[in-house]
Amino acid sequence: MYAVVYQFKFPSISEAKVAAGFCSESLGGKISEYDFLGLNILISKNGDLNINVKFEDTNSLKKFEGDSEKLFNDLRNSFVFKETKFAGVYAYSFEKEAIATEIKLSGPAYLKNN
Repeated sequence: MYAVVYQFKFPSISEAKVAAGFCSESLGGKISEYDFLGLNILISKNGDLNINVKFEDTNSLKKFEGDSEKLFNDLRNSFVFKETKFAGVYAYSFEKEAIATEIKLSGPAYLKNN
């Protein structure tokens, strides 16, 4: 699994919240176009905004990296912030999925013993 990580440092959490909304909308609309395997956007109380985008293969990662400048130019033109970006390979990843393991029955249920 491959990923690109963007770290933006804003002067305040207020600016980070607005930027997070912009990034959520912009990147959320590109999930199928760039074949994201995962997208996580995290805001800290200090005004940090971290974006992790996961990919299954390097082709999808490279395609996104080639076009990401266009996606983030509006953000760069609207806010003052420090930016760090790096790409890498996941050495370890764990995510617990929420699933229901119960079966709901409607109406009377009859159990038959053989």
